[in-house]
Amino acid sequence: MRMTQMLVRSGLTVAAAALPLTLTATEAVAVNTAINVTTSGTTVQVTTSDCATRSNGSMGNASLLSSSQANFAQGRQATLSGTSTSQAAAWSNVTTGTYTVIVVCADGTTAGTQSVTVSPVSSPTISATATATATATSSASPSRGVMGGMGGGTKDYGAATYAAGGVLVAAGVGATVWVLRRRAKPHRL
Repeated sequence: MRMTQMLVRSGLTVAAAALPLTLTATEAVAVNTAINVTTSGTTVQVTTSDCATRSNGSMGNASLLSSSQANFAQGRQATLSGTSTSQAAAWSNVTTGTYTVIVVCADGTTAGTQSVTVSPVSSPTISATATATATATSSASPSRGVMGGMGGGTKDYGAATYAAGGVLVAAGVGATVWVLRRRAKPHRL
C-alpha cells in the first residue's frame, strides 16, 4: 500500500512538473500560425490573413523554394490573391520533395515560413488477372471466408439515432465523473 502511494505521489509530481513544459510547447507552436500550407497531389497552396493591406494593387507574394534554393528570389513565386481577411497562393505541377514556403506581404514584412513535403502521387492500376477472377467469382460464393464491405457505413442514420447516441455518451461521462468524485472523498465512519 505504501509503495502504491509513493508511485501515485511521484506520478503527480512528474505531471505537475510537465504541465508548464506542455503549456510552453503549445505556446511555441501557436506562434507560427501566420501561414497555413497544404498539399493535394502535386499542388501546394498557402493561405494567410496577415497580408490584408494592398500596395500597388498587390497583397504580396509567396515563394516555393526547393532544398537547393536559399532565398526568396530563387523560388517559384506566386502573387497572393484574396480579400482583406484571407489571402492565398498556389503552385501546380510540383515534383516530389521537401520545399519551404515563404510569404512576404506587400509592405515588405514576412508573414511566415513553413516547410512542406510533396509525396509522389500513385495512380491505381487494375491487372487483367484480378478483373478476370472477379468476374468469374461474382456469381459464386466466396472461397476464402466472408467478403467484407462497407457494413453499417452505408446506412444513413437519422437525427434521432445521433441524439440517442449523444445522450448515451453524456450519461457515460456523467457517471464516470460521479464515480471518480465519490472515490476522491474520504470515507468517514
